[in-house]
Amino acid sequence: MPGLRLTVSGDGNTGLSDRLAAELTALTCSVLGKEPVKTMVLVQYVPREQWFIAGSSLAAQGKNSFRLEVTITEETNTEETNTEETNTKSQKAEYHRQAFDLLSTLIGNVHPHSNVHIIDCAATSYGYGGLTQEYRYQHEGGTGRHVERSSSGDRK
Repeated sequence: MPGLRLTVSGDGNTGLSDRLAAELTALTCSVLGKEPVKTMVLVQYVPREQWFIAGSSLAAQGKNSFRLEVTITEETNTEETNTEETNTKSQKAEYHRQAFDLLSTLIGNVHPHSNVHIIDCAATSYGYGGLTQEYRYQHEGGTGRHVERSSSGDRK
């Protein structure tokens, strides 16, 4: 389950937020191989007068900016991947490039120091629905079967 946190300079814009969330979900699923139903996107706005790069506000520079943080599970040792990361270096590099290009286009006039961070989080520290990704993996037996909590809170 990737969690995306996008901070954008400027005033809140529901139409732009909807488009950013949809396009980032599609990109994350396409490049990093994630599932749309498990992808969370949080979009926040910060006034350009309160965002500083090189000691000068974006308002003073006449620029926009963004910061995208993408949290993914670090450890997934399966027979297929035998790796401690869910995504390869080349997938991450491609995601950085495409995300920067996408956000630059949608937001417009972005400062070159706008940035993307992919955060590899340990499976024991990351999850959703009250279950860690490690718990899911251990109880799926590596089969990929989805483990959920019942409405009473019990694991099923």
